[in-house]
Amino acid sequence: MAAIVKLPSGSWRAQVRRKGKYVTATFLRRKDADEWALATERNIDRGVLPNSPDPKSVRTLASIIDLHIRDHKEVGKPIRRSKSNVLEALRISLGDTRIHDLKRSKLIEYGKRRAKEGAGPATLSIDFSFLSTLLTHAAAVHGIAVYPEEVKLARVALSRLGLVGKGVERDRRPTQDELTRLIVYFNHKPRQLIPMARIIRFAVATAMRQEEICKFEWTDVDIQKRLVTVRDRKDPRRKDGNNQRVPMLNLTGYDAWEVLLEQRIVTGGIGRVFPHHHKSVGTAFRRACRELKIHDLHFHDLRHEATSRLFEAGLTIERVALVTGHKDWKMLRRYTNLRPESLHSKSKVVDFRNASLVPEVLKEMTTKEKSA
Repeated sequence: MAAIVKLPSGSWRAQVRRKGKYVTATFLRRKDADEWALATERNIDRGVLPNSPDPKSVRTLASIIDLHIRDHKEVGKPIRRSKSNVLEALRISLGDTRIHDLKRSKLIEYGKRRAKEGAGPATLSIDFSFLSTLLTHAAAVHGIAVYPEEVKLARVALSRLGLVGKGVERDRRPTQDELTRLIVYFNHKPRQLIPMARIIRFAVATAMRQEEICKFEWTDVDIQKRLVTVRDRKDPRRKDGNNQRVPMLNLTGYDAWEVLLEQRIVTGGIGRVFPHHHKSVGTAFRRACRELKIHDLHFHDLRHEATSRLFEAGLTIERVALVTGHKDWKMLRRYTNLRPESLHSKSKVVDFRNASLVPEVLKEMTTKEKSA
């Protein structure tokens, strides 16, 4: 049973004695002491006893981040990639900041600086959410004298300035001409080791994410049923074990199964289907867009395009969700910005290997090679 005692200084000391274990920590607020005591009792019941650091030894935000990561590992919930990236960015920007300097003015200054560097309202909103989580955790679990309220005040100020808030949803869709030019560009790059032309076709055919395309293996391909199992698919409500079988369709102008058969010849049907790092795929895609002067197009926009084309092909929202993996059908509404012309005619399957479709791109590339 935990004992919460108010000290002459006004702070609160929490003492937990349970199953032969004894842990104590001091907090500024009674509420934090109660929460820490309850969490500690649960950890002891699970056989996990956090090593409570001396609050005086935690002096910078970097040390709070380290503590946060360690605590999650100890309870069997390691920080995942997306959160880890945000924490690493905070470590780089604010890691050396002493905890007593994490005040409203300092945090507002940080937000303004990040905005000047190009961070949008949604990105800054995520930053401040994690900052609040870090400081609240440090105070509640370890009794470290930090002030999460300062983060809230800074967030309010930055929100009033329009620097923190919800992001503007992207509605950028590649045109058919842009897709054609990209595919032809990569088909005529003999030194390009990554089969980017096939990856682009496959992305628009399946609505798979960049990382998903580079992750699945031939053992995940059901040849008889023409299905691919995408493992641990992104889902905010379920981090692991979210496997989904995705049908290989030919409804978006590109035939997913045809791409797989082509890739099987290259890989021999062993290992990963597309054995390349997803970041290298993104780098090659951005480089091609720069050279072809295709502006503001991200690889993830191909997923948007694929989803929109599935709707344009006449699939219902529940059938589209079977392909894209969306659990919340409301999320699919942002993808239904259909082109008006799609109401008059269905998308045609186009063979982009036909040179007659791509004379302009070939001319540009040939001219560049001759001038070089």
